Amino acid sequence: MYKEVLEKIDGIGLYGVISICIFFGFFSIMLVWAFGLKKNYLNTMGHLPLEGNELPEKSNDKTQS
Repeated sequence: MYKEVLEKIDGIGLYGVISICIFFGFFSIMLVWAFGLKKNYLNTMGHLPLEGNELPEKSNDKTQS
């Protein structure tokens, strides 16, 4: 059923090409960005969850009365 519908749409092959180009472009940009990160920044971000410096909990004024 889908095959018959898609065969009747003119230029349907172009959508596949455009989607592959968008994916490849996005993947390439993210790859360049990832390799461009500084090692010091990556180490800092990697150890951040393990340091234990948690933010203090917000107090609720209604519960403390």
